[in-house]
Amino acid sequence: MKKIINPWRNMEGFRCFGCDPDSERGLRMEFYEDGDQIVSRWKPRPEFQGWIDTLHGGIQATLADEISSWVIFRKFQTSGVTSRMEVRYLKPIHTTDDHITLRAEVVRQRRNVIDIEVKIYDSEEELCTEALCIYFTYPKKKAHDEFHFCECSVEGQ
Repeated sequence: MKKIINPWRNMEGFRCFGCDPDSERGLRMEFYEDGDQIVSRWKPRPEFQGWIDTLHGGIQATLADEISSWVIFRKFQTSGVTSRMEVRYLKPIHTTDDHITLRAEVVRQRRNVIDIEVKIYDSEEELCTEALCIYFTYPKKKAHDEFHFCECSVEGQ
């Protein structure tokens, strides 16, 4: 696995709830490329619980949405927006877990509409949540000019 470099990490005004490594209240996600998949290993925190020691479903959806955008950044070298998302919660994720693992990959492409499958596993590697994110991608020029997308590379590239 190769760590993906966050292309916005030093940009003034960058405050992404999902991936800003300096966000006090955010998720501070990091991403890795593993073949066709984008992977994130994330540590649940108590402030993200819904019920006692249980990761809030909205946070799980946010995690799935964020990793989906990184599939677009890395695999298509552009940006875009989520147009639809379906989430299935199969079993609770505990905020006391040492970590959880997210895996995301493209399952279908129709021109600039990309279907991304996300699976979230607990620290025992049991599947807890599945999501399908339908992503609308921007032409590369628009991604660059309007959203400051430059390049999404991996360490050592």
